[in-house]
Amino acid sequence: MAGQQFQYDDSGNTFFYFLTSFVGLIVIPATYYLWPRDQNAEQLRLKSLRRVHGRCLWYRLRHMKSQQSIVPTLKKAALLFGWAIFLLLAYKVSKLDREYQEYNPYEVLHLEAGVSIAEIKKQYRVLSLKYHPDKGGDEAMFMKLAKAYSALTNEEARDNWEKYGNPDGPRVTSFGIALPAWIVDQKNSMLVLLVYGLAFMVILPVVVVITSLFILINTTQLFMHFMYKTPTMNMKRLVMVLTAAFEFDPRSNKEAIIRPTDNIEVPQLIRELGNINVKKKEPPFCYPYSLKARVLLLTHLARMDVSENIEEDQRFVMKKCPALLQELINVGCQLTMMATSRGGLRAPRLTSIENCMKLSQMVVQGLQEAKSPLLQLPHFEEEHLRYCISKKYKVRTLQDLVSLKDSDRRNMLRFLGEEKYDEVMAVLGSIPYINMETKLQVLDDEDSNNVTAGSIVTVTVTLRRKRTSVSSIFQGDAKNKTKVWQNKNKGAKKAAKSKKKKLTKKKPVTQQQAKGDKAKHPNGNVAGNEWEALQQSIQRRERALLETKSKVTHPVYSLYFPEEKQEWWWLYIADRKEQTLVSMPNHVCTLKDIEEVRRQPPVCALPHLFFYSGKGDIVVLSGVEF
Repeated sequence: MAGQQFQYDDSGNTFFYFLTSFVGLIVIPATYYLWPRDQNAEQLRLKSLRRVHGRCLWYRLRHMKSQQSIVPTLKKAALLFGWAIFLLLAYKVSKLDREYQEYNPYEVLHLEAGVSIAEIKKQYRVLSLKYHPDKGGDEAMFMKLAKAYSALTNEEARDNWEKYGNPDGPRVTSFGIALPAWIVDQKNSMLVLLVYGLAFMVILPVVVVITSLFILINTTQLFMHFMYKTPTMNMKRLVMVLTAAFEFDPRSNKEAIIRPTDNIEVPQLIRELGNINVKKKEPPFCYPYSLKARVLLLTHLARMDVSENIEEDQRFVMKKCPALLQELINVGCQLTMMATSRGGLRAPRLTSIENCMKLSQMVVQGLQEAKSPLLQLPHFEEEHLRYCISKKYKVRTLQDLVSLKDSDRRNMLRFLGEEKYDEVMAVLGSIPYINMETKLQVLDDEDSNNVTAGSIVTVTVTLRRKRTSVSSIFQGDAKNKTKVWQNKNKGAKKAAKSKKKKLTKKKPVTQQQAKGDKAKHPNGNVAGNEWEALQQSIQRRERALLETKSKVTHPVYSLYFPEEKQEWWWLYIADRKEQTLVSMPNHVCTLKDIEEVRRQPPVCALPHLFFYSGKGDIVVLSGVEF
């Protein structure tokens, strides 16, 4: 009677298959993601960036690190060791005997299928004389021959073989577990528990921490509390909330350090900074770690000289700030969604979320909010700004500087030598210019461009990144300096009203005219073209979902930031009248040349659509000032 039997792998064969697969699943992805880049290629990349980024702090630190670091060598050694184990296991598996082969009596007797009974008997006599034990033959082989001969000549045995694959009838179904029996042996129980504990309680948490963004749960809860408590958060309050993160607390993060010299150096820096709300007793802003982190951040923004110990701690704080500010933005978006869906909750004001983005830019550039954006450029100091803001030139932003004529620009920057002037022009040329195209469509509708009440509108934003050429690329924007949401003067309003009066109502299009318009189209009809465009759009979205884009885009020019920073862009739709978000900010981290972003705002918000940025179109706060 057939049955089922579960058994561990005493021979160890199936365990080797399991172990080979397990090691392969670890080694192959680890090699793809962790194999160090060619040092020569990295050196060439740094050399190509030297002309523009040579003065940046992150560049100088990276250049020193590339000459001293042994981490790439250790990574290569670990990965090669893993590959050696994988290949050894694969070789072992290839040498294992095949088990559970299908039984075929014709192969045992060295005959072709379908031969006659006479030929079977003849071949059996020949082989039995050869392998008979009494004549010095192999007993095991003789038993196989007898079993095969019986399977082909005995009716009952032949029926069993044809039905069950075995002349003896149905066998017990054996299920092998790909683990050796010694693992479940009671003698080895403590060793097995120790290995499991090491793997799941030590190694796995360490890997999760290393690969995470280092945003602690307590920090997220802290941000949630203060973002809800203070819907309108000014920059001073935002700095206090940011530096209260538990990432800067030595009790929660071992990387954070409180030094004995902090009792002397931190109060001295506080006196130099002035009013930073030291006397505020609200926890956790009054805690030593929060006060120190706040002082380090403010000294970085003020570009103050600090001691070596303070500078090391300052770099640690600055590296954490971009990820923490992104978490603040995420928390603000979550509160906005909760307030919109549930009601009765206070949503953060748009100003609070935009201040987070602005502070991220300030941290990367090491620049205070009220300072001139021209100080982002190399060789520019406070005393040089008087040449730029004079009545003759009136240059206050990078946009104004780019829009100048070459002769006027060189004359204004006469305090710079030729070499320094060329470096400034190289930095200006590396700053991106973003062109944004927006398109409102009602997908899954015959006329996708016709927006009616109740329609689900999709806003498609196409971003094109171009390098800033020192020419008149910004002159068109410079002519219209009023923001989209700002009120125009009274004369403009009157002119607009007079134009509206002159407008006449459009006559309704008859069915014949509509048919005539469709017939004029080269493809036959408008609906067909819209359907094709819709299909192409769907295909682009499907390709985008399957495609893995690198977040390494373009390095930001940042004189005082301690690590290489890639360009970030925030894209969102806002209602400036109500000071609320209409759509959640889209964090664009993969824009190299062109990127397409889709948003679906609520229909009721369409009359109040706005795109915000330093230019009035799109948020471009990535350490680059426009």
